[in-house]
Amino acid sequence: MTAEWQNPTPLERLAVLRRARTVAVVGASSKPERASNFVSTYLLASTDYDVHFVNPNEKEILGRPVSPTLAALPVVPDIVDVFRRPADLPDVLADTIAVGAGTLWLQFGLFEPEIARKAEAAGLTVVMDRCLKIEHARFHGGLHLAGFDTGVITSRRPPR
Repeated sequence: MTAEWQNPTPLERLAVLRRARTVAVVGASSKPERASNFVSTYLLASTDYDVHFVNPNEKEILGRPVSPTLAALPVVPDIVDVFRRPADLPDVLADTIAVGAGTLWLQFGLFEPEIARKAEAAGLTVVMDRCLKIEHARFHGGLHLAGFDTGVITSRRPPR
């Protein structure tokens, strides 16, 4: 029996976020009620990442062009942030490896240890069942460690 796969530690996830410059959102949607749209809005408004969208059924999301595949992107993404069904993950992994991305980031609800092992064997860093937006906000002052928005981003101590 092999040990169950585990996510990188918080410090390792922070390092992934700090070294990344480009993010490809695979399964991005133009529908505002979709998690991918909410995360994409945050990434564009609150980070310095160069954000690209991948979805063969969309032409434009949030005023930006959408690529049908990872291979069609004009850049090699540092992070491939995935909003797809578990059944689609083997193909997403193959595409991620083929383009030479550095990190495969699977959003909430996606935890596939076999995919993670294959990705790591190919040299990728893997984060699963975590939200890129929440992790970024947590590490950059936008969220309390418990995961909720405090509404305060400051280095000042509250008055006593």
